[in-house]
Amino acid sequence: MNSKVTRLFKNGSNQAVRIPKEMAFDSEQVRLYREGNKLIIEAVQPKAGLEQLLQSWQPLNEDFPEIEDLPFTTKGIFD
Repeated sequence: MNSKVTRLFKNGSNQAVRIPKEMAFDSEQVRLYREGNKLIIEAVQPKAGLEQLLQSWQPLNEDFPEIEDLPFTTKGIFD
C-alpha cells in the first residue's frame, strides 16, 4: 500500500485534506469511515440510471407468439 503525508486545512467550519494528484479519485463523491485514529476514504461510484440498466440487458432471443387483437366493442364499461 502506498502512503503519503499530506496537509489538513480549514475550509469554512470544515476540516479538509489535500489529496495528492497521483492518489486522486476518479469519482465525484467519496465515503468516509473512521476506524480508531484512521480515516478511510473510499470512492463512491454513482448508481446506474435507467439508460445504463437498459444498455446492460442482453436482447431476448425468443420468438414471441402473435397475439390476436380483440374485436372492438361500443359497449361502455359501466353499462
